[in-house]
Amino acid sequence: MPQSAPPQSAPTADVGTSIVPIRRVLVSVYDKTGLDRLAAALKSAGVVAVSTGGTARALEGFGVTVEDVSTITGFPEVLDGRVKTLHPHIFAGILARGDREDDIEVLAEHGIDRFEMIIVNLYPFASVIGREGCTPAEAIELIDIGGPSLVRAAAKNHLFTAVVTGPDQYDEAVAAITRGGTTLAERRLLAVRAFERTAEYDAVIARWMARHAGLVAGATAPAVAAEQNDEPPLPTRLTLSLERRLSLRYGENPHQSAAMYAPADTHLGLAGLRQLSGKELSYNNLLDLDAAVRLAGLIQDPGAVVIKHTNPCGAASGETVEAALAAAMAADPTSAFGSIVAVNRTFDAAAAERLLQPGMFVEVVAAPAFTPDAVEALTTRPTWKASVRLVEVPPGDPWAPTAGLELRSVAGAMLAQRPDETPDDPAAWQVVTKISPPADLTQPLDFAFTMVRRLTSNAIAVCQGTSLVGAGVGQTSRVDAVRIALEKAGERARGGVLASDAFFPFPDSIELIKQAGIAAVIQPGGSKRDPEVIAAADAAGLPMVFTSRRHFRH
Repeated sequence: MPQSAPPQSAPTADVGTSIVPIRRVLVSVYDKTGLDRLAAALKSAGVVAVSTGGTARALEGFGVTVEDVSTITGFPEVLDGRVKTLHPHIFAGILARGDREDDIEVLAEHGIDRFEMIIVNLYPFASVIGREGCTPAEAIELIDIGGPSLVRAAAKNHLFTAVVTGPDQYDEAVAAITRGGTTLAERRLLAVRAFERTAEYDAVIARWMARHAGLVAGATAPAVAAEQNDEPPLPTRLTLSLERRLSLRYGENPHQSAAMYAPADTHLGLAGLRQLSGKELSYNNLLDLDAAVRLAGLIQDPGAVVIKHTNPCGAASGETVEAALAAAMAADPTSAFGSIVAVNRTFDAAAAERLLQPGMFVEVVAAPAFTPDAVEALTTRPTWKASVRLVEVPPGDPWAPTAGLELRSVAGAMLAQRPDETPDDPAAWQVVTKISPPADLTQPLDFAFTMVRRLTSNAIAVCQGTSLVGAGVGQTSRVDAVRIALEKAGERARGGVLASDAFFPFPDSIELIKQAGIAAVIQPGGSKRDPEVIAAADAAGLPMVFTSRRHFRH
């Protein structure tokens, strides 16, 4: 807490620059990994160890003489261990400033000894809430109180106190104990890591508590678009703490540094990917992987998606993954070379054989799982075996740690929206032309409208059956997107279906669509010129369906 008295002068420049000897440490750890190494170093150096409960018993088991915290505080552990270290005799020993005579006098007056190192790791809240069947009572009990307080106190006083917050730092701690003390540079770095860990810990708790308590924007908050779709209003605050999961060679271009970060408590989607083989993933690989995995996840039957520069150049569903992959790769073989492939079922040997056909090469293959024989084939037989990355991406909802929101960065800020992942409901669609699409085009229309939602706007998808055969993406003119999609499809457009991610603003596209032999069109509708577009479709004898739901993607 801030003090009412005016602050004392800052320490002199040389304070803390010399090694601080380690004579007395406080050890309180939930995770006992590596404690034997610490114990050996403490015992060898003759360091006094202060501890509590299970940690004290573990240290004693390794031959370390331990002073129990209760002998210092004069008070036993109470409330089932909820209160152990929260006492002035502990925190004064951590926070005392070694260059302040008044601090030293206070310690002497009250018989308090200083701590030169605090070794603490926290209750595993994130792993507990991720366990199936975890109850709110169990989660709340694993909210650490004393641990973060000890860590923050030592980190604040890093000029004189070192703080170790996990087994990954024990090598540094053992080295410092063995040589007799810590340097200021070491203590500063440990303090940075400590504050990062408590911030991450609190962020996980805050996100869980918000979900548990149903804390969203209050009734007085400004209305947001989500409310129009009967969705809950967006949170008034997002608390995020991101950890680096992957260091990348560079970003979109070699002169840009890059890494992938994720909330500590999520391991679904790309945050939980596991690379089985191949070169390291790049920034662009990950963007393409995201597009591939998200589109594959929208396909209900066994499906495959082929991505180039975040847009699908092929996609299909089929009876098997191999059949879907064959159709997806055949949609645009030229673009498929050096592409990213994702499937929504286990990648098996038959699918591997499809990729091993002569003339094929892919950068990355993503799947929920791979069979051992598929991995062996792809990593031993093709000439590009050392290059292809095989990546397992766990299924599930990756949006929970961000309050169900998809985040994108803009200069100085973040944009947030609900992900466009909910399947469309064909029962809500309306035939707006005089003739209806034949029954056998119902599934292709559904598939085409699923595909177009993951193309970059303005977007047009042409499908033959449940296979994407032509795409027009990222155009400033919708008629240009139509022209490109039909050119890509060629003769395969005849008898197929065409989907648009937003309404046709003019009837000029209808003539192109008719000439290509498209059998039915699906689009959201909503233009003031809808009557003109419908009239043009009727004149062309072209069935048209309105979905009343737009799917822009920028």
